[in-house]
This record gives sequence, C-alpha cells and structure tokens, in this order.
Amino acid sequence: MASEAPAARGASIVKRSIAIAGHRTSVSLEEAFWRELKALARRRGRSVSALVAAIDAERKSANLSSAIRVFVLEELAER
Repeated sequence: MASEAPAARGASIVKRSIAIAGHRTSVSLEEAFWRELKALARRRGRSVSALVAAIDAERKSANLSSAIRVFVLEELAER
C-alpha cells in the first residue's frame, strides 16, 4: 500500500468551535491551517480565539474560514 503523499497530510477538514466576541461559532479548516494558526497565535503571545477575533474584525470577505486561510498564507509569505 502506498504511503500518503506529503501534500495530502493535513488536508482533511477539521471543524472546531471557537469563541469570538463573546459568542461561539464553528470554523472549518484543514488541519495544516489549524496547526499554523496555533503556532502564529503562540508566537504572538495570544490565544487562538483572540487571534481569530482580530482576523474576524478585519476581514473583508463574508467567510471566516477563508479569511483565516488568507491570513495564514500572508503571514507565511512574509517570513
């Protein structure tokens, strides 16, 4: 049986509940984005909820999951 390709690892969608501005919402992201979002929050000394709340407050798109993905990609591109 062939092993999983590196690009496929972390590609499964994971839905998590998160508190933003005092209310709970669910966000669906690939595991790879969750890992990097947690790492970004840790490097900034913030919780994932606080970082997502900041992304939510600044987003232009209607979809929070997409805004988080774009944020993570832009942060990685700046490194």
